[in-house]
Amino acid sequence: MTWNLSGDRPIWLQLMEGIQRGIVSGEYPPGARLPSVRDLAAEAAVNPNTMQKALTELERSGLVRSQRTSGRFITEDAAMIQDLKNQLASEQIREFLERMRSLGFTREEVISLMEGQVEAE
Repeated sequence: MTWNLSGDRPIWLQLMEGIQRGIVSGEYPPGARLPSVRDLAAEAAVNPNTMQKALTELERSGLVRSQRTSGRFITEDAAMIQDLKNQLASEQIREFLERMRSLGFTREEVISLMEGQVEAE
């Protein structure tokens, strides 16, 4: 997983979002065991305590579960994962539409541009 961390938001929140993206993209499939806190922290080049906080928040949300002697695992609840995927997609769409409006595009122009791009692919 590639970690693109910036200084504008809390690191633990960015780590949490990165793991969420890994889950919805299938990089971490349902029921899969996550790497250890230390391994994830080393990969992201962050303090293990910061990674621990991100994982604790993911556990709190139910997306990750902890088994005392075996580590942490991704939920097997496909509906929860799909809901998260839809939520993340909606956020991306909202941000995109806001940027397009700030450039002066109308709703119809945005739709036309998107249709053209989809046809070109």
